Amino acid sequence: MASGADPTSSSGLNAPRLIVGLGNPGETYRDTRHNIGFMVLDEIARRLGAAFREEKRWAGLVAKFSGGHLLKPLTFMNDSGRSAQSVGHFYKATPAQTLVVYDDVDLPLGRLRFRTSGSAAGHNGIRSLISALGTEEFPRLKVGIAPADGRPAGERMVGHVLGKFRAEEQPALQSVIQRAADAVLSAVERGLDSAMNVFNRQPES
Repeated sequence: MASGADPTSSSGLNAPRLIVGLGNPGETYRDTRHNIGFMVLDEIARRLGAAFREEKRWAGLVAKFSGGHLLKPLTFMNDSGRSAQSVGHFYKATPAQTLVVYDDVDLPLGRLRFRTSGSAAGHNGIRSLISALGTEEFPRLKVGIAPADGRPAGERMVGHVLGKFRAEEQPALQSVIQRAADAVLSAVERGLDSAMNVFNRQPES
């Protein structure tokens, strides 16, 4: 989808109306791998000319665009579901209309994968959303952050996800942020099924 496309033209019956990017608030966690969901939403907001505003009643940063709303929870990762459930309830976005963008340590950096449902697979933010929404049936866009040697094990996991991207990772990071924003806006414009068909394919190297 071109960055200037109009998301109000959506013909997809399963187009998401609430886009939730997962991350942790504050300067300490800024630009860490665990915050790639925030990074993608910032790029989407930039393209749409949407401005985030803090909504204390929902413990999140919310931006309105013509097809729905963007949300960056300020609850910290482990309690993300509380903010997402509150915003979704207020704007009448069902779990099936709530697309969650987050980091995945099972995917290499640069890879994307849409899923329409599924377990938390060890991700505390998704676990919180499943608990708050009362279902695993909500779509998500996984953004790979795994190192070249695969999923970190044991104590390395925390250090990896809460670490910042290295200088040599920056080109791949910037590329995947752009592609993830393309993917989300495609889902908003054309529906999730169409976006999945395009963006679940491995990008050409």
